Amino acid sequence: MAKAQAIAVTGQAVLGLLADNIPKSEFANARFELYQTANFSLSPMEEGISLFLYRVEINSALRNLPIKTGLDGITRPPPLPLDLYYLLTVWAKDAVKQQRILGWAMRTLEDSPILSAARLNHFGTETDVFAPNEKVEITFNSLSLQDLSNLWSAFKVSLPMSVAYIARVVGIDSTITAEDFVPVQSRELDFANIKLPEK
Repeated sequence: MAKAQAIAVTGQAVLGLLADNIPKSEFANARFELYQTANFSLSPMEEGISLFLYRVEINSALRNLPIKTGLDGITRPPPLPLDLYYLLTVWAKDAVKQQRILGWAMRTLEDSPILSAARLNHFGTETDVFAPNEKVEITFNSLSLQDLSNLWSAFKVSLPMSVAYIARVVGIDSTITAEDFVPVQSRELDFANIKLPEK
């Protein structure tokens, strides 16, 4: 499974995928950046795509995986399976160009929904964050009214043209060694000898 840097690397890989495939002749000045809340009001870009991580959840289907021994022979706690919720925002000086970037970006992500370990590691600042057999799936996600309300409150400005995506599952490995316990062979119930307090 992946190292702790996997969250940052996933966002970088999504932007890297888009940056590598954008039609340069049509969007020559496009930028691709990870955004924080302040970027939306203080210094938004003029043209391009920003990716804002607005929520992280533990994937409940994979939450209680059993402890396993890795290829290195070390037993560690199960990985932490995360789903990353992103707001992809398009920026341009006019509405037509903004919508053209949006249409292109959505089509590109639909055509390449699986980020392989090779692609993920290629765009990260550190090598080998993801193991060779790992992948992350990028899927479209409709924003709930609660999400919209939270985002409006956070930005303090009207929400720019944006769509939401989920990156699942990003499994972060533990760096500690799991304790090795002997499996339970039998149990003893000794209720007859329990002394109850006197009234």
